[in-house]
Amino acid sequence: MYCVVKQTVLVSVMKRFGQSRTLRFILSSAVFISSLLNFISSAHAACRDLDVARGLTSLAYAADVDATIQYFGHNFFLITTSKGTRIVADPLGPGWYPNPNVAADVVTVGKEMFNHNAVHIVRGNPLVLRGLKNYGADWNNVSTTVKDTLIYNVPIHQNANFIQGIHGSAFVYDLGTLCIAHLGDLSQKLTEQQIKYFGKVDIALTPIGGGRTMGPELAKEVLTQLKPKIAIPMHHRDNPYLIKQFTSGMKMQIVRSDTLVVSKSSLPLPTEIRVLQPRGAMHYE
Repeated sequence: MYCVVKQTVLVSVMKRFGQSRTLRFILSSAVFISSLLNFISSAHAACRDLDVARGLTSLAYAADVDATIQYFGHNFFLITTSKGTRIVADPLGPGWYPNPNVAADVVTVGKEMFNHNAVHIVRGNPLVLRGLKNYGADWNNVSTTVKDTLIYNVPIHQNANFIQGIHGSAFVYDLGTLCIAHLGDLSQKLTEQQIKYFGKVDIALTPIGGGRTMGPELAKEVLTQLKPKIAIPMHHRDNPYLIKQFTSGMKMQIVRSDTLVVSKSSLPLPTEIRVLQPRGAMHYE
């Protein structure tokens, strides 16, 4: 309200002194800066903060936990924010890994197949956000806030190496301090427009399986485009060869758990790969 009143007064003064170009320029600049500061103070900062904001504000991140990421195999993850919001991505149908007893506030679905859209296994009556419509014929436009998290999707293609790329959807979770991207069944390098949509990614959940998705080498090229601090491989069917190929030449750590606890203040530089081991998976070492 203060910003609105201030801008109204400035506009009134501009009309009164409309003959003075210098005064008009100064007051116009004041209105713009006032609007910009108001926008920066209210916007999510993790994924799409403006470069100018870096010069106007100084963000200090506490060493607290910003997110917990649990991997259930294939493309199936549970992300829990510091405020307790539970986000399930691409729930996997029963029969492959042990079926987790998982509840969520929201479920995102990047592909309409049983190994990505088993929303019925998720408890808690979650909001379901589907990246595709008409059984995968086209993309939905998802951009919504669930509790403390802004969630939006990025159109991608899958199966591009074998047939004309068919629709898929990646999702981005803006936690306010942390930006997590689930790349879905991405099978191609990103375009400039897609890179812009993703924004400043801290953690990339990255398919490496080949076939319907990127293989390990192409996945590493995509990491050079997004420049995340951490990459977690997925869609690899516990294949140690794929994991070895993906991590070759990269700083990496095999986590002896299905869960990674993340703090913005302790993110590494440059990109590091963290390999999570879901329950029921074979050892990767």
